[in-house]
Amino acid sequence: MTVFTYSETRQRLAAVLDFAKRKGEALIQRKDGSLFRLVPVAPAEPPLDIEGIDGGVFSHEILAAVRESRSARKFK
Repeated sequence: MTVFTYSETRQRLAAVLDFAKRKGEALIQRKDGSLFRLVPVAPAEPPLDIEGIDGGVFSHEILAAVRESRSARKFK
């Protein structure tokens, strides 16, 4: 378990963050003995990042259906 001092963390913040990312956590200790744990947070997945499905429909068929529905609306 590696413990960084508060002063060392201030001077080398990027290195301490890299350490935490690599090892899963970094401990930081203040002069008064208080101990803190720095833990990396996994990035959240975008809510619209979903896997596609194979519907057996080709893009030219979808475009044809869209064009057909748009042309049908013009005559109403």
